[in-house]
Amino acid sequence: MSSVKLTPLALAVLELLHEGPMHPYEMTQLMRDRHITNRVPVKPGSLYHTVDRLLTAGHIAVVETQREGRRPERTVYALTEQGRDAFMDRAQVMLGTVAEEYPQYVTGLSTMDDLGRDVSLEQLRLRVMRLEGKVAEHEAILRRLETEGVPRIHWVDWCYTTARLQFELDWTRELIQDITTGRLPFLAEQRQPDLSIVPTESTEDKPDDRAS
Repeated sequence: MSSVKLTPLALAVLELLHEGPMHPYEMTQLMRDRHITNRVPVKPGSLYHTVDRLLTAGHIAVVETQREGRRPERTVYALTEQGRDAFMDRAQVMLGTVAEEYPQYVTGLSTMDDLGRDVSLEQLRLRVMRLEGKVAEHEAILRRLETEGVPRIHWVDWCYTTARLQFELDWTRELIQDITTGRLPFLAEQRQPDLSIVPTESTEDKPDDRAS
């Protein structure tokens, strides 16, 4: 059998099939109900493409085809032993390994001295406002999942995401406080203007070499 890279979406498919055979439409519904799309990007057609790749690789197999009335046929898939082993191996690595990740926020923080105090504060306050909205949205979803009786093991990843957002919100608020009180000085304010930057030459000032 050919090998296939277990992308986050492929892992999500195999994860659902651990619960039993199902067709892609049912997978889509469960992903939506459990908010799996919070951690897995699902674009139109990408689920079916992933299912086809897993089928070709031998990680899943067709067990039956269902038809209800005039609705199109729905192919039901099940996890194979090979697929289960591949899933377990990859899942263990992802759970136990501290991966090197490069968040955009970290890079943005490193540019603050160049942006300056005022611009940095403006953007950080904007981030706080957006984070507050995100945290409120996530907490509302957590309450709904709990109320609906969805087993917590199916949305513990959402709990992590909410906690991470809350940490980032609290940490950013503290950073703003450090900047406004002067506990975090900006070194650029203590330096002379940078004369090493070459001004952009306007094309309007350049002689037209074609005119000769």
